[in-house]
Amino acid sequence: MEFAFSDEQEMIRESAESFLADVSDSAAVRAAMASELGHDPALWQRLCTDMVWPAIHIPEQYGGLGLGFVELAILLEQMGRRLLCSPFFSTACLATPALLLAGSEAQKAHWLPQLADGSLTATLAYASNDRNGLDAVQAGFRSEGRGFVIDGRLRQVVDGHSAGLLIVAARGSQGVTLFAVAADTPGIRRRLLPTLDQTRKLAELEFNHVYVEADALLGTPGQGGELLEKVLQLACAALAAEQTGGAQQALDLTLAYSAERQQFGRAIASFQAIKHRAADMMLEVECARSAAYYAACVAEEVLAPNGDKTVAAELPLAAALAKSRCSEAFFQCAAESIQLHGGVGFTWEYDPHLYFKRARASEALFGAPSWHRERIATALLGEIA
Repeated sequence: MEFAFSDEQEMIRESAESFLADVSDSAAVRAAMASELGHDPALWQRLCTDMVWPAIHIPEQYGGLGLGFVELAILLEQMGRRLLCSPFFSTACLATPALLLAGSEAQKAHWLPQLADGSLTATLAYASNDRNGLDAVQAGFRSEGRGFVIDGRLRQVVDGHSAGLLIVAARGSQGVTLFAVAADTPGIRRRLLPTLDQTRKLAELEFNHVYVEADALLGTPGQGGELLEKVLQLACAALAAEQTGGAQQALDLTLAYSAERQQFGRAIASFQAIKHRAADMMLEVECARSAAYYAACVAEEVLAPNGDKTVAAELPLAAALAKSRCSEAFFQCAAESIQLHGGVGFTWEYDPHLYFKRARASEALFGAPSWHRERIATALLGEIA
């Protein structure tokens, strides 16, 4: 695989870096996270109309740009650097891959253009408990008339309080099944949850005898388990890119502060002990970036219409590796940033605590590093046996 950016990809990176530095500075992030919606609607419209980011990996026939997962990862890394508060991750990294993988032609033609132009936001709702993967799917459904009835409580739904479309996983007699459900369907109650990371809103959804028509079904009844696993693996690859950006910014903030902070008549950045710790942070960032973009390259083959199936088969291991490595790198860099900022590192006025909270929250999202490492070990032992 070629890990160097093309000229077009480098242009996307530079454009995203410059734009987000202007619109998602510390003041903008703090204003958004204090709002109930969790993002600035005007900024979201700029992302959709001026930058056309939600459309980046949606095929052209559905109103998208037709680019790949690597380009998506480039955007996510820059968003992670600036802690961008928006429904981009839930829409582009959770709902869109689910529709691309499981939706019929009619469903794609109906939903994807709305996601591409930003007129609709969406998310994935699947977990009813604190378990990971398919074990977390406990909401139930049953056939009724020409449609289905869904019951259950879904927790930790990213942007679930504001999304217009819900990709819902429920369990029936035949197994796990996916549905595309409009958020205003009667019987759905949504509640915003208080969370450690205020820059990413989570919600709890309650489905009380929610009736959906047959055309809400994604794929075949009972065959959604494998699709959901693949969507979650793609989400891990996307989150890993975002975490890499957060780790990089934690390092950058630390380097800038240590160059300004004076002690004993000179900048603390000149002290050997500080240099060693900064070098360790840089190593964490570079290892995380390698894992994240390897997973992005694999994910690109999964979503591509004529992708390399041999490479695509590596997604479970690549996503688990990226999620575990990038989660730990981000948390370590965020924690070191607070320590190397000294006393002010713990204060509300400085930004390291925002990255620390995002690092801790995203570490648990879609499975802790230990859970992913166990999956890697199980898979490798199975191959050896």
